[in-house]
Amino acid sequence: MSAPDRPVTPDRPGTPDRPGTPDRPGTPDRPGAWDAPSEEWLGTEADVKASQGTTGTTPGRTATTTRPSTARRTAADPVKALMHCHRELCERAVDPLEIAAGLEAHGITDRTAARFRHRDVFSLAEEMYARVSRDDETPPRPTPQPNHTSRAAWALLTLLPGALCTATVIALRLTQGQTRLTVAATGTLAVALALRAALARGPLSTTTRTRTTSTWTYWLIAYALLGDGLLQAALAGGPDGLPDGTPDAPWALTTAPVLALTLSCAPAAWIAHFFATRARRKLTASRGLADFAASVRPLLFATFTLFLGALIALLAACGAALDEPVPYAQTTTLGALLLLARLLTTHSFNHAPKVILTATATAQATALATIFTARLPGCDALATPIQILTDTWGPGSIQTLTCGTGALILLLHATRRLTRASAHAPREKPC
Repeated sequence: MSAPDRPVTPDRPGTPDRPGTPDRPGTPDRPGAWDAPSEEWLGTEADVKASQGTTGTTPGRTATTTRPSTARRTAADPVKALMHCHRELCERAVDPLEIAAGLEAHGITDRTAARFRHRDVFSLAEEMYARVSRDDETPPRPTPQPNHTSRAAWALLTLLPGALCTATVIALRLTQGQTRLTVAATGTLAVALALRAALARGPLSTTTRTRTTSTWTYWLIAYALLGDGLLQAALAGGPDGLPDGTPDAPWALTTAPVLALTLSCAPAAWIAHFFATRARRKLTASRGLADFAASVRPLLFATFTLFLGALIALLAACGAALDEPVPYAQTTTLGALLLLARLLTTHSFNHAPKVILTATATAQATALATIFTARLPGCDALATPIQILTDTWGPGSIQTLTCGTGALILLLHATRRLTRASAHAPREKPC
């Protein structure tokens, strides 16, 4: 006896071939990836099963609400995903410019910003900065105001090396014998400590450790004081004794360059402050990374030229006051090298200055070492290049060539690094 026919229940949806089954995307009948509706349904069904297991929903009912997947939320709001990746940068930023500098430091360019529906990095940073307080419900921090007391402190500190060096030079002119040697040692130590204090605060200060860079800086200044005299005495078969602090001694001292370099600490600090301030203003006015780089590059060259002019003026004044010949070429190249190295280090580009200063000091030490090594039997040829160079251009050519090459390399490097927005991100405590 056959079973009676049962009509299909009308309130249960079905398909033509499988009555009573829900209408849903099925598994593809050929090899390949799942289509988008299938993947979306799989995520929805998983959420429904999870809710049924926790709330006890009957199998015949369908959940009315589902949770959207993370991928769909990210695709709908790419800026929010970028903010999540750079959450710390957005939270500590005091203005959109700091976010723009941080994004540029992480390799995000104007072309990358176009994928976030923005014309450049600056407009993208403005949206991220505006959404921080709305999304996180935390008010932005106020922009710190310049501290005029701190500015006066570092301004006075930059005058200290020149003042102590001037006092030391005057004391050397007024003393003789053992007293002069004591004055020279004490004055050298005082000037070194003053230089360290002047570089610890203000526009020339840095947050990273620069012990290696400082060591080679002291070497280069010491060579400017003693190097030419020692090289000339070594080529003549000496030196026969220690320098006594007079220009006419067998091992002569050149005090005018060192005095001018220490006095140039003050203009160097103010010029660095001028460069940082003007670059920040151009960062505010610029609307793109290329626009900012094009506007800062002439400012960098103007700053560099201004410092060289101030150094040359100080050299002329020191030479006239001390009645000494002024070595303009070697002193200006050394001053340019030290200024560019300090500017790069101040803006957190430490590698290139360390390498160039090390290479320059090593080249000068090698030039001196070859002269003394050539005195050994069979080593006369070692001194031939230095002998030819000094006979043609004088003893100062060693310092001019080494410092000039290093300064040129750092200038080219600075035109690439100091024209980036990330190099001018605002500090927590502005100078």
